[in-house]
Amino acid sequence: MTKKKQLKYDRAYINMAFEWGKLSHCKRKQVGALIVKDRMIISDGFNGAPTGFDNCCEDESGDTKWMVLHAEANAILKVAASTQSSKGATLYITLSPCKDCSKLILQAGIKRVVYANAYKDLSGVEFLIRAGIEVEQIQGHEE
Repeated sequence: MTKKKQLKYDRAYINMAFEWGKLSHCKRKQVGALIVKDRMIISDGFNGAPTGFDNCCEDESGDTKWMVLHAEANAILKVAASTQSSKGATLYITLSPCKDCSKLILQAGIKRVVYANAYKDLSGVEFLIRAGIEVEQIQGHEE
């Protein structure tokens, strides 16, 4: 695929990830993620509480509750519970991965990460690059 065509697909998937993030009940940040393999979305996720728990992501002081799952973790767990494999896939995410999620990305066999906005701590991105995963930041739209 040409670079120009790849960028067109990357922008489309990033924009879809922003739409997916809007499903999150979190007030501080709404993050969306898609896992794409062979130009097919095989999983999706957004940040939120685990199944069966109150969907409020923040505590009384406005801090994120410890149990909240990040969007990419939810997408990886969802694909793990399916018949699909994320080996060799691309992860599209609206916010760059944290250091904890970057370990999951590596172990899930994801080979490429495309993100829109940078998280305050880029150690997760640095880890992925060191691990040989292609990481790219592109601008999507956020409404």
